[in-house]
Amino acid sequence: MRDETIPTHCPYCALQCGMNLRATPASGAGAGGDAVVEVVERADFPVNRGALCGKGRTSPSLLSSRVRLTEPLVRSHATDRLEPATWEEALAAIADGLRRTRAQHGPDAVGVFGGGGLTNEKAYTLGKFARVVLGTSQIDYNGRFCMSSAAAAHNKAFGLDRGLPFPLEDIARTGCVILVGSNLAETMPPALRYLTELKENGGKLIVIDPRRTKTAEQADLHLAPRPGTDLALALGLLHVVVAQGRTDEEFIRSRTSGWPEARAAAMAHWPELVERITGVGVPQLREATAMFCDAPTGMVLTARGPEQHSKGTDTVSAWINLCLATGRAGRPLSGYGCLTGQGNGQGGREHGQKADQLPGYRKLDDPAARAHVAAVWGVEPQTLPGPGRSAYELLDALGQDVKSLLLMGSNPVVSAPRAAHIEERLRSLDFLAVADVVLSETAALADVVLPVTQWAEETGTTTNLEGRVLLRRKAVDAPPGVRSDLEVLGALAALLGHEKGFSCDPEEVFDELRRASAGGPADYSGITYRRITQENGVFWPCPDSPSDEGGAPAHPGTPRLFLDRFATPDGLARFVPVGHRPAAEEPDAEYPVLLTTGRVVAQYQSGAQTRRVDELNAAAPGPFVELHPQLAERLGVREGDSVAVVSRRGRAVGPARITGGIRPDTVFMPFHWPGEGRVNSVTNPALDPTSRMPEFKVCAVRVELAQQPAPVAAA
Repeated sequence: MRDETIPTHCPYCALQCGMNLRATPASGAGAGGDAVVEVVERADFPVNRGALCGKGRTSPSLLSSRVRLTEPLVRSHATDRLEPATWEEALAAIADGLRRTRAQHGPDAVGVFGGGGLTNEKAYTLGKFARVVLGTSQIDYNGRFCMSSAAAAHNKAFGLDRGLPFPLEDIARTGCVILVGSNLAETMPPALRYLTELKENGGKLIVIDPRRTKTAEQADLHLAPRPGTDLALALGLLHVVVAQGRTDEEFIRSRTSGWPEARAAAMAHWPELVERITGVGVPQLREATAMFCDAPTGMVLTARGPEQHSKGTDTVSAWINLCLATGRAGRPLSGYGCLTGQGNGQGGREHGQKADQLPGYRKLDDPAARAHVAAVWGVEPQTLPGPGRSAYELLDALGQDVKSLLLMGSNPVVSAPRAAHIEERLRSLDFLAVADVVLSETAALADVVLPVTQWAEETGTTTNLEGRVLLRRKAVDAPPGVRSDLEVLGALAALLGHEKGFSCDPEEVFDELRRASAGGPADYSGITYRRITQENGVFWPCPDSPSDEGGAPAHPGTPRLFLDRFATPDGLARFVPVGHRPAAEEPDAEYPVLLTTGRVVAQYQSGAQTRRVDELNAAAPGPFVELHPQLAERLGVREGDSVAVVSRRGRAVGPARITGGIRPDTVFMPFHWPGEGRVNSVTNPALDPTSRMPEFKVCAVRVELAQQPAPVAAA
């Protein structure tokens, strides 16, 4: 290993911030220790321009062999403990477990669960492995818990789902942004600069959030609706737009369909009704409408706040309807966008991890899609299984219909809704194999645990929230005894009778992915590792075509979608008529308070990685319960008291943080901790009928001092 600087990308959120890594070999007696890895500013990458949050700066801490897995573990029948094993023993145990389940119960008794942090190459190979080697339909990934509602609404309205249909840089140049349910200041700190630049350029910012977050403090107007009522709020704003004659009739006529039905649905949500539902006053509704419509251009950006609901797809559709009715879509510096969360949440859903999709964002039940991908894979189309269960439904079926599970890059013991129940389901499996960087709470339950490489130890592509395909580059060798996920899947495929077709070389896998995606909605066929390097990322769709005489690629990629036409058969965007309905679980006498959830700046997702970084733990040492002074006074709670949040499903505990920045009828807890602070023991698994998104963002609870808990029966 040489002392050199390698350009790469942060392993965490969907910004995929650019960074340089300088890796210096270990020195001194014995050598062979961990390399010293330093993060160096990479100012040339346009998304973050050198800026990094604390997670990005400290990301090399996870490369240390002191905090991560470095050898396979197999559960001993004698001691019931995970004990060190050779790779040959561990892989054989997994192959035997999966083979035994298939033989006894059929291929659909084997499940596969992936993660939104896997590279495109890994996500693609995992989907191929499930369908070709295992022959199972039972595959999904944790990205279903992230942006699936926005994806479903995007597809309904525009015929294509890409988180942002424009580059982040356009946000700073638009006239008004409505930011719904996103706390960028904590979830994606380097992206906050775009909102700052927006205001410096004279644009307006409207933030919609039941909490007065650090992001909301930057807003020209902050609306704080009751959790679970974003759908009514969007409909109320559209009602005001129509009533005031501020629709863009020419745009509606020439570039959309379905307006009469959507208009009628919105007109049933008059401002006074919306005020009663949401708690947002009529004057604020009118102020927000004026601010959005007075600007020459505008955007609506949503995140998990309005999406993680049993009506998340309809809610996003309502915000898209607002954009379409005002002509804020398919035009420069205007449109609807979703702020994708996980590092490769976009690419992970495009290339085969989802229960209903094949590479290239093709639908699994489309005969032409099946034929195309089957030809690339060298199998007959009829051998490919059909669509399977969505993420929560798959986890809920463990130990019953699904007897064995291969899990890569996810920690559902902490991150799944109704998490205590999912932990029980995982424990009931006949066989569980986990491949991960660390011994997560889920890995600790496994029969076999495989230590795998991570971001700086391997090369591979990711696709950020803009649809920009990026290249992470290997900067340091993994510790001895650690293998890549591609090596794991290739070895397992060979043990299960498929010795060919599963390359361990990421560039070879990407070239196959390009062929599989060719002609699909997410067409990567014109993207190569070389182009990504030369162009600092390439936006999909980018179909392959011959180069011109000068050698330049014929297709430049697509940074901005829909400027000429939408991706529907007739080229028109579709209004989707929707109406407000309550959350799946409303407060009552026994559970009178609303719980909402989210993230904090120093931790990431389930915290399996970030909780192992001392600097991040010092900044966010553990879970907490945020509540309004009025609620605290009524309950007799003081700052720092240990408080229990109890729902029909479970109980989570944390110290009280009393703040006027939250609604008096609402409490907030972050996602990142297991044990007593595991808030997902409390959350509601009610699913959106279209996206199958669980309702993470609202449920009915009671709040009490933790010293006075009442037993809670399992739901």
